Amino acid sequence: MSPKDVPLKVAVVGSGPAGIYTAEALRKQAPGAVEVDVLERLPTPYGLVRYGVAPDHTSIKSIANYLQRVLELPGVRFLGGVELGRDVGVADLLGCYDAVVYCTGAMVDRRMGIPGEDLPGSVAATDFVNWYCGHPDMPAERFVLDSPEVAVVGVGNVAVDVVRVLAKTAEELRATDVPEEVLVRLGNSQVKVVHMIGRRGPEHAKFTLKELRELGELGNADVCVRPEEAVADLTEASRQVRGNVEVLQSWAARTPAGRPRRLDVRFWMRPVEILGEDRVEALRLERTRLVEGGVVGTGEFETLPVGMVLRSVGYRSVPLPGVPFSETTMTVPNEAGRIRDREYVAGWLKRGPTGVIGTNKSDAAETVRTLLSDLAGRGPAPRGDLDALLASRGVSPVTYDHWLSIEAAEAALARTLGRGERVKLLGLAAMLDACGR
Repeated sequence: MSPKDVPLKVAVVGSGPAGIYTAEALRKQAPGAVEVDVLERLPTPYGLVRYGVAPDHTSIKSIANYLQRVLELPGVRFLGGVELGRDVGVADLLGCYDAVVYCTGAMVDRRMGIPGEDLPGSVAATDFVNWYCGHPDMPAERFVLDSPEVAVVGVGNVAVDVVRVLAKTAEELRATDVPEEVLVRLGNSQVKVVHMIGRRGPEHAKFTLKELRELGELGNADVCVRPEEAVADLTEASRQVRGNVEVLQSWAARTPAGRPRRLDVRFWMRPVEILGEDRVEALRLERTRLVEGGVVGTGEFETLPVGMVLRSVGYRSVPLPGVPFSETTMTVPNEAGRIRDREYVAGWLKRGPTGVIGTNKSDAAETVRTLLSDLAGRGPAPRGDLDALLASRGVSPVTYDHWLSIEAAEAALARTLGRGERVKLLGLAAMLDACGR
């Protein structure tokens, strides 16, 4: 076999949608000419689809079925439990592969930058999402919902997911894949009022109409909007924005039904301080108004007696060891996915946290076109053996078959508990035990 006939080997770091779409694009754009290893620090693939999509959104979670088919393609391997910077370095990967594509996403919350933000009880919304989605980094005891009132800062889809889960009963979530230990804690929740807070007006909110309407269908909570805060300038508004405002204004006009919980959707309010001695005791807000270039405070204040503040004000990527990173854009600098020779990037790490899950498909395709163009005619580089390297360091990757064992264990647990199709195992030890590790 001539060097030209030897398949290229590419490492994809990260097994969320961006990483798996990159693996798919490599196999489609160069059929039979590329072998792909998808490296993941967790023992489970799918990233945000598994740990970021709300458990009651089963239609979106079904994207995992598509991603699964990619991992089952010939020439694609899943290597879980392998972390860049801990188990392997950039030089190791470049010594074993012809190219490396980084696809680790943007799963760290931005901060609000206000006094009191570091008090216990002030947390990132993604921590709460990871908790109810069963992320192995988030133990069951991480959240104790013992406060009657909670504030969620932000008016995007993630914020809507969080308030919906807080408003639902454990019984309503019983058919989902929420870990049993988390479901018990949700069932013991003392939360009665959830405040969702936006700095601007309803026409500026980032949630989609479908997500918003779901709040109005909650059987366990009244959704309340103040009429004066639902007023909006729709002069140049899109159809989506008009739909959002119409829904909000209809809620402002209705009388609460006296359900067990209440969701207050607030606009034109910005957090200015989180109050408390040893933990969160209240959130101080200032009313805002719109000026050219942003919003300013009006000097009118209000204090909410909340015991927990969940911030959902945007996301950012974090630097990878040995990989260039811009602290200004919070992304890896690149040109059509190219970072430097034989190193590439795709997904939110490439472009920032924009778009929907499917946006990563075209983004990955662009990066792969760049990669294949760069490597065209080069032939495979001399390379080492990653499997041997990992073995020498005592690292035994979680394979795709191991992952299937975890899936089977979750399905068996659901049957035992009389719940839906699966119940997520909670914690790294339980996952590794399920696959005989």
